[in-house]
Amino acid sequence: MKKITALALGTIFALSTTLPLFAIEENLNNTKVEQKTTKKAFWNKKKKDDTLKAKVEYINLDWWNNFSDPHLSDYIARALDKNHDMKIATLATQEYYQNYKIQFGNELPQATIGAAPGVTKMPNASESFGAFALPGIVSYEADIFLKNRDKTKSSQKEYKMSLFDERAAYISIASAVGATYFNVVMLNKAVDLQEDINKLREEIYNLMMLKFEQGLISSSDTIRANKALVAGQAELIELKKQREKALNQLAVLIGESPENVNTLEFTTLDDLIVENKIPSQISSEIIENRPDYLKAQMGVEKAGLDVKIAKKEFLPSINLSAIGLFMTNAEGLNFFSTKSMLYALGGAALLPIFTGGKKMGNLRLKKATYERVLQQYLKTNLVAIQEVNDSLISARLDWDKLNKTLLQQSLEEKEYGFNEQKYDQGVISKLDLIQFRENLLSIDKLVAQQKVEYLVDYIGLYKACGAQI
Repeated sequence: MKKITALALGTIFALSTTLPLFAIEENLNNTKVEQKTTKKAFWNKKKKDDTLKAKVEYINLDWWNNFSDPHLSDYIARALDKNHDMKIATLATQEYYQNYKIQFGNELPQATIGAAPGVTKMPNASESFGAFALPGIVSYEADIFLKNRDKTKSSQKEYKMSLFDERAAYISIASAVGATYFNVVMLNKAVDLQEDINKLREEIYNLMMLKFEQGLISSSDTIRANKALVAGQAELIELKKQREKALNQLAVLIGESPENVNTLEFTTLDDLIVENKIPSQISSEIIENRPDYLKAQMGVEKAGLDVKIAKKEFLPSINLSAIGLFMTNAEGLNFFSTKSMLYALGGAALLPIFTGGKKMGNLRLKKATYERVLQQYLKTNLVAIQEVNDSLISARLDWDKLNKTLLQQSLEEKEYGFNEQKYDQGVISKLDLIQFRENLLSIDKLVAQQKVEYLVDYIGLYKACGAQI
């Protein structure tokens, strides 16, 4: 029996450092979104997928539907379905969730089983003996001071913070899709208007050349007309460049290849509904529901737990263990008999008395981290108020500016109508009428630009309010 005991102890020592633990893998909800290419397929899936439904709630889809633009709603849906940044944000939350589950596993007993053949030779013996063992080891750290429980809570709060990051990413991407879409709509209109302006400038230049050939004007007048035409052509090229870049950006945002930008569809600026929907004031509750505010608040709670954990590191660790095995050797003992069984129960309380100042340094580090996180939380609160106020005043003043420009456009249209009458009556020349027409088109370009500036500011307010406007 001494031989069996000696071989068993050696086997147990080896197994305690080499055998893996059995673990139970949790079956998580699969958050991967299948790529669909149509809006109808996406919404049918949304009704069935609770995970995707939660992501739709992140962006407050009803707010986007208020624009009554089917193309915009379609691109928001396609971004939710295929945008890679959104998928990365969602996968990041799964990483934090698994870290939380790993830490939770430290609160539970750890069990190991295995099979161990071996050979041993006793002192003063001339022969060696072979044996085979089925060992089982159970270990558990008694968490009477709740140190592991607090570590799990800290890890859980880190996971919840990642959910706020995910929500912020979804809101940011949706805002980028909307702003880019409206910029493309504006650039489509601007390109059309600039092409009309260039046609007028070309006509002006031709008329100036006729007058120059007749000796009615100087060469400097024709040069000025030519300069205006060349400047208009350069501006048209710049507008087209901006439109192509915006189209490429939108394609990437909705998960499409930039090579497919020609398949994208847009409403016209004239059909776009632009209304004043700016609230007179924003409730503080909206600010408190911003994802960055909630994350900062959760960060303070986590930092407080980390300080508590650092303090508990000074307390002893209490470990319990149990070992049992069945063993047989060449002497022919019955494998599952009591004579072949060995078991042991034990426990230990360990208290480090000298760590070179490591534990005290860790405590001071966690306290400093807590103070930094607290200051970050206070700053986040102020920045949130600033961003909401900035967005609110920008949208409100841009709406007022747009109304003034619309009034200016109306007056310009009336003046052009009077000038058409003057031209019909022979009071002014065709060249004068063309120049008045160019002025009107320039105002139309300004209106298009300011409409989109207001809409982008409105989206900025949506983003500043955490999509809860």
